[in-house]
Amino acid sequence: MHFPSPLTFVLTGLTPVHGLCTPCKRGIWQDAAPIPIAPRQEHTTVALSPSTLAILGGIVPSDSFYSTTDMMQLYHIKNNSWTSAASIPLPLNHANAAVVDGKLYLLGGLAVAPDGAWRAVPDCWVYTPNNNRWSAISPMPNGTARGSAAVGVHEKTIYLAGGMTTLDIPGGGYQDSVDTLISFDTHSGKWKTHLRQNLPEGRDHAGSAVIGSTHYVLGGRYFGQQGKRDTVFSLDLRNPDATWQTSPARMPTPRGGVSTGVFGSEIYIFGGEGNTEAGSNGVFHETEVYNVASRTWAKMAPMRLPTHGTSAVTVGHRVYIPGGGIHQSANPVNNTEVLCI
Repeated sequence: MHFPSPLTFVLTGLTPVHGLCTPCKRGIWQDAAPIPIAPRQEHTTVALSPSTLAILGGIVPSDSFYSTTDMMQLYHIKNNSWTSAASIPLPLNHANAAVVDGKLYLLGGLAVAPDGAWRAVPDCWVYTPNNNRWSAISPMPNGTARGSAAVGVHEKTIYLAGGMTTLDIPGGGYQDSVDTLISFDTHSGKWKTHLRQNLPEGRDHAGSAVIGSTHYVLGGRYFGQQGKRDTVFSLDLRNPDATWQTSPARMPTPRGGVSTGVFGSEIYIFGGEGNTEAGSNGVFHETEVYNVASRTWAKMAPMRLPTHGTSAVTVGHRVYIPGGGIHQSANPVNNTEVLCI
């Protein structure tokens, strides 16, 4: 059985205020305040502002093994502390989310179906921090619902590349991989399908980043945990006729369930699962960096606590990685790891 992993978001161009007392030196790992209430895995992390991060949805330990949650919690960088916010409208794991103009858009994800499987739902909402409220917006077009998409933002538009529609835990762990691209215009409130811009191959639980006007999809999986990939796909979002390109510079460590952070022209890839050399643990601790300008890879100090099933967000010179699983398929933790970049 496998619980898939993360989505990643980056907030750039803003000056954060940090509450961590240790000076930030490149390549050094730090500890931030742990997630309160419950350990968390398969959640989504976004930056609401230069001083506030949010984690939403995911799975938490329960009497029935794990339960999908509707919790949303806020991490306050200045005070290195957590508070609770309005719950998301539907318990979701592997939610697709991004922040545009200070508002948080929650664009579907995986929900628990009557048969116990996790299946994609098309429902979408927007969260306004000023009044701590969620409001329904247009759902995904028919047949395009997905969770665990590679989410990117360019100008006012949110892009969802790939993802998955099913994780059938009771049925033996079946999961699929989507190759389509859809987008949501936050200004018009309308969805668009990009029929000529499918990914070269289906992907879920991949790394995702937008640098300039280019959307990158890195690694991930194709139809299950054992289908981990090392590819780097890129798409010019300014060109409506562009197709995805495949970089000749493959990821040094093929893996799915990664989390990613962005700084300048670099994309940081953390953790993941499917590590056959880690015994029953099955989790990677690698931190690898892709420079999009030179198309080269480098290694940085590995994660102190190997994790999968989490997501990361970059604010200033730090990447924040809250929670995640420390054993293949499960074992959520409440640690908040921070890498200085």
